[in-house]
Amino acid sequence: MTLQIPAINDQGSAVDVTEQIFGQDFNETLVHQLVVRYLAGGRAGTKAQKSRSDVAGGGAKPWRQKGTGRARSGTMSSPIWRSGGKTFAAQPRSFVQKMNKKMYKVGIRSIFSELLRQDRLVVSDEILPESAKTKDMAAKLSNVDAKRVLILADELTDNLILASRNIPYVEVATVASLDPVTLVSADKVIATSAAVKQIEERLA
Repeated sequence: MTLQIPAINDQGSAVDVTEQIFGQDFNETLVHQLVVRYLAGGRAGTKAQKSRSDVAGGGAKPWRQKGTGRARSGTMSSPIWRSGGKTFAAQPRSFVQKMNKKMYKVGIRSIFSELLRQDRLVVSDEILPESAKTKDMAAKLSNVDAKRVLILADELTDNLILASRNIPYVEVATVASLDPVTLVSADKVIATSAAVKQIEERLA
């Protein structure tokens, strides 16, 4: 069974797509896992603190064990001392979460299927600008009833990048560079027919 991605504003031709890719049930749990995985992978994980063994100095006992009237102390790098080490010092770490390719493909299929069901996915080859002028791209998007727009192309041209970069809430991406967060947050996804073909090839 085939489905159709409608053309933007009924201009141009609709594109036939397979139900295997664009007719999946929405798997909210898996999509949530996809989004969390992507956001976690973007964390730097470079936070670092010094433990008592990393603090310089502290090799000698500050004062003798008994007879001073003060509490016994063995080192100045103790966490209870000013400028001492941290009790549970943070160390650099990776926040990357693993996910196998099959789960990833199913999750992205689920997102695209839900976008199509909600009329947030349309196709248009005319959306690609002929020049690098912002006003040309703004004119093409003037009839798009959406705040956040994602333009999905098979390749990023200079005209597409330059014409869209100064328009608020408009993002451009290729199928290869697409991430689930950008896809989920878009109110309208405008894909070229070549991009739709690439999606089917990648998610088959």
